[in-house]
Amino acid sequence: MIAEGGLAALWLAAALSLLQLFLGAAALRPGGETLLRIVRPVAVAQGVLAAVAFLALIWLFLRTDLSVELVAANSHSAKPWLYKFAGAWGNHEGSMLLWITILAVAGAAVALLERRLRQDTLIATLAAQAAIGLGFYVFLLFASNPFTRLSPTPVEGNGLNPLLQDPGLAFHPPTLYFGYVGISIAFSFAVGALVTRDVGPAFARAMRPWVLAAWIFLTLGITAGSYWAYYELGWGGWWFWDPVENASLMPWLAATALLHSVTVLATRDGLRAWTVMLAVVAFSMSMIGTFLVRSGILTSVHAFAVDPQRGAFILVLLLFYIGGALALFGLRIGTVKEGSRFDFVSREGALVVNNLLLSAILGIVFVGTLYPLAVEAVTGEKLSVGPPYFNSAAGPIALLLVTVMGMGALLRWRRDDLGALVRRIAVPILICAAALLLVVLLAPGIGVLPLLGLTLAAGVGAASLAPLWKRNLRRTPLFIWGMVVAHFGIAVSLAGMASESAFTRETLVAAQPGQVMNVGPWSVRFAGVEPVAGPNWTAIEARLTARRGGGGSFELRPQARMFSSPPTPTSEAAIATVWNGQLYVAIGEPDEQGRWQLRLWWKPWVTLIWLGGGLVALGGLLALIGRLRREHRIPARTEEAIA
Repeated sequence: MIAEGGLAALWLAAALSLLQLFLGAAALRPGGETLLRIVRPVAVAQGVLAAVAFLALIWLFLRTDLSVELVAANSHSAKPWLYKFAGAWGNHEGSMLLWITILAVAGAAVALLERRLRQDTLIATLAAQAAIGLGFYVFLLFASNPFTRLSPTPVEGNGLNPLLQDPGLAFHPPTLYFGYVGISIAFSFAVGALVTRDVGPAFARAMRPWVLAAWIFLTLGITAGSYWAYYELGWGGWWFWDPVENASLMPWLAATALLHSVTVLATRDGLRAWTVMLAVVAFSMSMIGTFLVRSGILTSVHAFAVDPQRGAFILVLLLFYIGGALALFGLRIGTVKEGSRFDFVSREGALVVNNLLLSAILGIVFVGTLYPLAVEAVTGEKLSVGPPYFNSAAGPIALLLVTVMGMGALLRWRRDDLGALVRRIAVPILICAAALLLVVLLAPGIGVLPLLGLTLAAGVGAASLAPLWKRNLRRTPLFIWGMVVAHFGIAVSLAGMASESAFTRETLVAAQPGQVMNVGPWSVRFAGVEPVAGPNWTAIEARLTARRGGGGSFELRPQARMFSSPPTPTSEAAIATVWNGQLYVAIGEPDEQGRWQLRLWWKPWVTLIWLGGGLVALGGLLALIGRLRREHRIPARTEEAIA
C-alpha cells in the first residue's frame, strides 16, 4: 500500500497545483481579493503532499519492494543501504520526483515565510510556481510514473548503475536540483513582479536569498560532481566539457550574473531590466539542463532517460515555459521603469561588464553543447565538440572576467575616479608582475593560458581582500566577508586549474610485478595484483608502493571492479593526496605477456580546484546569512552601501 499511498499523494499534490494556479489567477482579477488568503495554505499543502510521495518512494527502495517496477529496475537486495537510499533518485522517474518535490516544498516555504512583497505580487509568484510544477506533475503521472506496479514480482532486482554506486550519488544530484529549483523560484518572483508591475528593490530583496541559495547549491553540486567524476571514472581529468557537465555549468553562469544584478537592484535600485532578463535566462538554462539530462537525447553516465517519447514531452514543456517566459518579458519589459543611473567607472559598471562576459561564456558553452545535437538531428552526422573548442573560446574571456572581477571589488558605487582606481590596484598589479616573473623563471616553456591563469590568480587573490583593507574586521558585515571569501575562492580555483594544466605529468606503462616507474618526482614500484571482493562486486587490485626522493613510502591500491547486478566493469583509481598535489593511479587490462596497463599522473596543486569551489560556496553561505540577519534587523529600510 506504500506505492498506492505515494501515488495518491502525488495526484493530490498535482490537483492542488492546478488549484493554486487557478486561485492565484482569479485572485489577481478585479473582485478576487477574497481568494488571496487561500493561495498560501494551498501551496503549503501541495508541498507536504509532494514530500509524502517522495518519502514513500525512498521507503520502497529501502525495503527493496520489487513489486514496484522502478525499484526492480534500479535496485538489488544485496546493495548497501546508502545506495538503496540514494538509488531512489539515481534513475529517471525518481530524479524527476525529487525535482518536483523540491519545487513544491520551496513554494511552500515562500508561502509561509515571505512577508516583504506586496500581497498581489506574492500571489502572482505562487501562481507562476504552480504553473511550473503542474507541467512536471503531468509528466510524472502520465509519462514517468514512479509507483507503477510490476506483475509478476521478480525474484531479484536489476541493480543500480555501478558508476552511480558511490556516496557522491547521495550528495551531487540533490544539490544540483536545489540549485535548479532555487532558480525557478527566482523566475517565479520575476514573473510575479512583471505581472503586477512591481519590479523594484522590494522584489529584488525578496528574490535575492533564493538566487543566492540556488547559486550556493549549484556551486557545491558542480564542485562535488567534478571530484566524483575525477576519482570514479579513472580518466584523470576534473572537467571534460561533457554536455551534461555543461548542462549544470550554464545555469551557474546565468545565476552568477543574476546574483550580481539582483544585488545592485536590491541595494542601489539599478539594473531593473537586467535583473528580470537574467532571471528568465537562468530559468531557461535550468530547463535546458533538465531536458538534456532527462530526455534521452544524450548518452552519458549522467543521463538517465532513454525514451524518446518522454524526451519529446520534456521538450514540449521546455518550449512552453521558455517561450511563455520570453513572451511575458517582451510584453511587460516596457512597463519596467528605469532604475538609478551610474557612471561606467563604478562598481555597477564593473558588474555590467562582468555580466556581459558571463553571458558571452554562456553563449559559447550553449552553442558548443547544442550545435552537435542540432546537426545530428538535421543531417544524422555525429559531431564532437570537446575541450579544444571550449578552452580556446571561453578561456581568454574567463581570464578577462576574473580581471574585471578583481577590479570591481576596488571600485566605489555610483561613480568613481579612474586615477583613484589606478592607485588602488597598484598593489595587485605589482603582485601580478611578481607572480609572472616567478613563474617564467621557475617554469620556462609554460603555455600562455596557464601562465596568465597563475599570474591573475595571484593578483585577483590580493584584490579580493581589498574590501577588508583599513576596516575593523570584527565589525565588518558578514556579507562583506562572504564576498571576500567567494572572490578569493575563485582565485584559488584558478590557480589550481592553471597548475593542473601546466604541471601535470603522466606515465602510461605495461608493467610487470617488481617493475619501478617514475612520474614527476615520484618513484612507484608495482608489487603485483590480487583478487578482492566487496558487498556486490569483485575486483583485481594492484599493489603499488610510492616514494618521493628519500622520503617515506606509502601504498596505492587501484582496482578494476566487476559488478554483478548489472554486470558492469568499472575502474577505481587510487589517489594519494599530499600537501602540494595528488598522485593518481589507475589500472587497466593485462596483455598476453602478463603485464598490466597502468596509468600514473602527478598533478601538482590540483586540489586547489575543489578547495576554491568550497570557498566560493562558503562565501555564498556567509553572504546569505549576513543578508538575512541584516534584513531581519532593518526590514523596512533601504540597505546601506555594501562597501
